[in-house]
Amino acid sequence: MSTTPLPDPEPYDVLVVGAGPAGMTAACELLRRGVRVRVIDRAPEPSPLPKALLVWPRSLDLFEDLGILDELREAGLQINAFSYFSDRRRLATFDFPQHLAPLCLPQNETEAVLRRRLLSLGGKVEHGVRLLTLEGIDFSGRIDGTDPVTAVVEHSDGRIERTRAPFVVGTDGASSAVRAQLGSGFDGSTYESAFALVDARIEGDLPSDQALYYQSPAGALVIVALPDGVYRFFSSLAPGEASGLERMQQIVDERGPRGVRLVEPLWETVFRIHARHASTYQLGRVFIAGDAAHVHSPAGGQGMNTGMQDAHNLAWKIAAVVRGEAPSALLLGYGAERSAVVRRVVRDTDIQTRGWLVRGRLAVAARDAAFRAAERTGAFRLYAPVMAGRRLSYPALRPSQLPSGRTGCAARAKLPGALEVGAVFPRELALPHGIAGPAAEAPSWTLAVVGRGKAAAWRTQLRALASPWPQVRAVDLAAGSVRRSTGCGRTGYYLIRPDGHIAAHGHERDTGHLLEELTTWLGPAAGA
Repeated sequence: MSTTPLPDPEPYDVLVVGAGPAGMTAACELLRRGVRVRVIDRAPEPSPLPKALLVWPRSLDLFEDLGILDELREAGLQINAFSYFSDRRRLATFDFPQHLAPLCLPQNETEAVLRRRLLSLGGKVEHGVRLLTLEGIDFSGRIDGTDPVTAVVEHSDGRIERTRAPFVVGTDGASSAVRAQLGSGFDGSTYESAFALVDARIEGDLPSDQALYYQSPAGALVIVALPDGVYRFFSSLAPGEASGLERMQQIVDERGPRGVRLVEPLWETVFRIHARHASTYQLGRVFIAGDAAHVHSPAGGQGMNTGMQDAHNLAWKIAAVVRGEAPSALLLGYGAERSAVVRRVVRDTDIQTRGWLVRGRLAVAARDAAFRAAERTGAFRLYAPVMAGRRLSYPALRPSQLPSGRTGCAARAKLPGALEVGAVFPRELALPHGIAGPAAEAPSWTLAVVGRGKAAAWRTQLRALASPWPQVRAVDLAAGSVRRSTGCGRTGYYLIRPDGHIAAHGHERDTGHLLEELTTWLGPAAGA
């Protein structure tokens, strides 16, 4: 091992450890906000493995904001329905509306799209560079008044480099070196069954726009179409059961669609499913995201999406602190917001996975009846937005985030699917007003001012109130269009975070609330 001094790297603000989907999402979001990034990955080259498949609509929003959604769609295949079977008998088919349908493409293709965007933003991935340790972590958890940490990394030729990193983001997978440096636990469990996976071309007919779930007391079989005529076959295995193409063909013959033969295998693997999440997502200037922070069942294809959304949540906050646009306390909300989301994802995917694997006669009958009822009643319409990420919401922590008094907004927020503070501001309003999308200005805070009729005085008042914070951009919205999307058409406002989530909502008498929220999120106004 050589200790030959290396030339100092170009100055950077954030060291991203791990160049998977979460790491490259973090790097792209930081770069487009003007933050200098260094990305390292211990692998000698990008992974060729297709691993995760589904990109859900909330994640598609992130690709649209980065200006690469069209490229992703060209590479992918839209999945329009999930169909469920019990002992080969159809139970239910759940169709996705266009705006809630996921896109299916191999993870290495998703990574390639992100990598090209990273390069276009001036970034790059340094492959073959492994993190050995982090020195100088402040275990008090403070950021203000602390020095950057020192990352000790090893290059592929054995040289050791010590580099000072103002912030570190660990997106280096389930065996994360960054998480180990934090001393974080990784609590949870491992499923008893092993699972086999085969990606192959086929002879026979299968739908190219559906995911098929074959459930039986012998085990589960999931079939998903990939681009270019490839299908993924994913099955549970009995203890000690062999795997491989021949065994997967037997499983398809025994419990899957008839007349289908696997003829050209492209990838095979066997793995165990874990449901685990880190006990802490941050310590001072060091953070973890993606599989470094949580792993769970692939049921519903949520894992990669959850990791990219971790990165999206974290990147704008680091950028705001680096650019001096927010106090460092802003970063303390990252772990609380994302761990709450992860707990829901782990719970939901665990329920789905255990549903696949039930064996008792009464348990199977209850599960099958639930699927039939969900199709008959249309209950899936309530859950589809959850899978799509459209119900992703961070809970309000302060009364000043909400309208004062008794309002229809408070009542509507309790209804299933209602828009609430903490949710994503509706894309149909955000895109045409430059609040989101590739044509938007550099992502910033938005004060959406809602006026009824001639509300010039109200608009002037709100703009004046927000003017001491230059990072806040005000836009005017018509009450009618807002009412159609949010249910509230009263004169008022929405304070929208750079990641598109609603930080606060209020009405005409809530200007004091707005002032309090601006100060909490962004710090005291200049000259205050």
